[in-house]
Amino acid sequence: MLKATTILAGALAAAVATSAAAEGELNLYSSRHYDTDERLYSDFEEATGITINRIEGKADELIARMSAEGANSPADILLTVDTSRLARAKNAGILQPVDSAVLEAKVPSYIQDSDNQWFGFSQRARIIFYDKNDVATPPRTYLELADPAYKGQICIRSSSNTYNQTLLASIVTHHGVEKAADWAKGVVANMARAPQGGDTDQMRGIVSGECEIAVGNSYYFARSIRKNVKGLSDSRDMIGWVFPSQDAEGAHMNLSGAGVAANAPNRDNAVKFLEYLASDQAQQYFSAGNDEYPGVPGVGLAPSIAALGFFKPDDVNLSEVAKNIPEAQKIFDQAGWE
Repeated sequence: MLKATTILAGALAAAVATSAAAEGELNLYSSRHYDTDERLYSDFEEATGITINRIEGKADELIARMSAEGANSPADILLTVDTSRLARAKNAGILQPVDSAVLEAKVPSYIQDSDNQWFGFSQRARIIFYDKNDVATPPRTYLELADPAYKGQICIRSSSNTYNQTLLASIVTHHGVEKAADWAKGVVANMARAPQGGDTDQMRGIVSGECEIAVGNSYYFARSIRKNVKGLSDSRDMIGWVFPSQDAEGAHMNLSGAGVAANAPNRDNAVKFLEYLASDQAQQYFSAGNDEYPGVPGVGLAPSIAALGFFKPDDVNLSEVAKNIPEAQKIFDQAGWE
């Protein structure tokens, strides 16, 4: 849903088409739907004097819109969630390379595109949650989720979920197609119910007793520490968590990231915005405002996310993982993962 502050796409496109690119503006296409991001935008506007015009929607819709708009697109920035969508945008030809010494210095190479078309600015660990009362020995790796010992115990999202697509793509990257296919079949066999709902719903499944083990992103659980989340916060003490694969590749990380639009009318402002997202101020707000891990090393964590403890993240190059996302979808389909 478009917010009141958003300039409608049609009006914005018409304005850009009939006049030169307005100095001091930035046209942001965003699929991040968090109210806390308001602070990111207002701080950037205050620091630079650049006005942000926003179009908000689902990632696939925004990518399709930018593709349809082509050279006349008013978009300067695409801001979205997960490697799979950033890769989709790149493959659609709607992003362009960015040469920035600031971004190269601050954003680790493994969370940026190999051609500098997108950069990760915040992260979420995809981890295993379990019922501390019923599960004495929870899975310690992603591969162990397919162990028959956990038959009928697992709640996890659908195969169409972008977080799961990227997770499986990372398993392909680390372990190969055959082992990834066996894993997907094993997880399907171990499901307590058909995939349904979001990550928070998987954790609520533990609370309700529908399942003993769930897979979800760290920030959904951390949010229940920072504020009340219905059906989760009051029962949080019964849930334990595991950062998977700590003796191997480490915990898989999802991204929020952004890139400069291929036909950006305000390209210099767009690069400034990306560089701002890598600043300590913005990085701290990603953590404090939305319970995410900063993308830039050395930035302090919000108490809610720090409460989950230290862990080893998977530092595989996500640009390489993105190449295996189409293969991951084939594996999901063959495994009968709804």
